Amino acid sequence: MNIAMFSDSYYPYVSGVVRSIELFRQELEKLGHNVYVFAPSYRQQKKEEGVFRFPSITAPTLKDFSLALPYSPGIGKMIRDLKIDLVHCHSPFLMGRMGARTAKQNNLPLVFTHHTLYDLYVHYVPLFQNLVRKLTLGYVRRFCNKCNLVITPTKMLAERLRGLGITAPMQAIPTGLKMEEYADPDPDWLSRQYNIGPEEKTLLCVARFSKEKNLDMVLEAFHLINRAHPDTRLFLVGIGPYEEELHRIAADMGLDSRVTIIGRALPRKTLTDYYAGADLFIYAATTETQGIIVSEAHAVGLPVVAVGANGIAEMVNDGFDGFLTRPDAEDLAEKALCILQDEKLRQNLASQARESAKRISATSTATRMANAYRDLLG
Repeated sequence: MNIAMFSDSYYPYVSGVVRSIELFRQELEKLGHNVYVFAPSYRQQKKEEGVFRFPSITAPTLKDFSLALPYSPGIGKMIRDLKIDLVHCHSPFLMGRMGARTAKQNNLPLVFTHHTLYDLYVHYVPLFQNLVRKLTLGYVRRFCNKCNLVITPTKMLAERLRGLGITAPMQAIPTGLKMEEYADPDPDWLSRQYNIGPEEKTLLCVARFSKEKNLDMVLEAFHLINRAHPDTRLFLVGIGPYEEELHRIAADMGLDSRVTIIGRALPRKTLTDYYAGADLFIYAATTETQGIIVSEAHAVGLPVVAVGANGIAEMVNDGFDGFLTRPDAEDLAEKALCILQDEKLRQNLASQARESAKRISATSTATRMANAYRDLLG
C-alpha cells in the first residue's frame, strides 16, 4: 500500500504525535508499505526522503511550532504520481483539512488518528477560551464524522469521543514501542554522569516543557518528597517554552541543588539511560490520549506514579506496574514515597512494568494498523 500521512507537526518539532508518526511509518515500511509524510517546513529541518514540506509561519503563542500554509496547486498530481491508496491525517486542522480535501478529490479512504484532546489546549488562545472550546469540539466532531475510520490510542478515548457525538467507525490502536531500543541500557550511566550517591533515590519526569504537562505539580510533589526523604533528586527532561518558568519555580522552592532540568532533545540511547538510572518515573499531565512516555519508562523497568486521567489511566495498571493518583501534589508525593521507601515493592513493580511494555510492541500495533487499512480498501 502507498499511504499519505498529513500532519500539522513533524521533526524537528518533538512531541508524542511526531513520535507516533515516526514509529508507525518505520514499522509499516518494514511490512512492505510506502509511507509519505506531508508536513510544515521548519527553519532547521533536515531533508528526508518521502517527506514533503509546505511553507509555514511561526505560531504566535508557541515559538518552536510552525503553522503550515496548506495550499499546493500540485498536490493532486503528486498524490496520483505516488499512486496513493489511502490518506491518513494526524490533525483535523491545517494539514488535516488539506489531507481530507485531497482524499475527497481523489476518491481515497480517509483515516484520522485522534491524538490530542484539543479542547484541553485552548489556553494557547488568549481570548474567549470557553467559546473556543465549544467551537473546537464541534469542529472536531464534524471532521471525524467525515472520515472512513477514526483511530484512537486508547479505548478510553474512543468512549469519550462517542459521548461527544462522533459516529464514524472507530478502532483503538496504541502507538507501539520498538522494544529493541530498550534492550540494553546502562543503569549506572546517570549516577556516573551526575555524581549520584548510592544512598540517593532518583525521580525522573520526561515531558514536553509546556503548561498542559503540569510540571509545576511535579515540582510541588517533589518538594514534599524531598522534605520527607532529603536524599532524593529529580530530573526533568524535555524541551519547550516552559523551561524558564520551571527554573524559577525550582529556585523559589529552594530545590536548585536537588532538581536538574535537561532542556534539550536527547538521542534515544541517552534517554533510555536516563530511564534505566532512575528509581521512579513521576508524571502529572491530565491531557494525554495515551502517554507514550509512560510506556517507554515501563520498557526499561521503571515504575510509574502518575495522575490517573484520560489515556494515562489506561497505560498504568494501578498497583501492578505503578500507581495512579488524584490530580494533586500531595497524592503524587504520597504514592511516590510509598515506592521509594519500600525497595521490595519497587522491584516488583519494575518487573511487572517490563511485562506491561511487551504487550504493545511497535510491530504488532503497525500490523493492526495495516489490517485496518486493508479493511477500508476492501
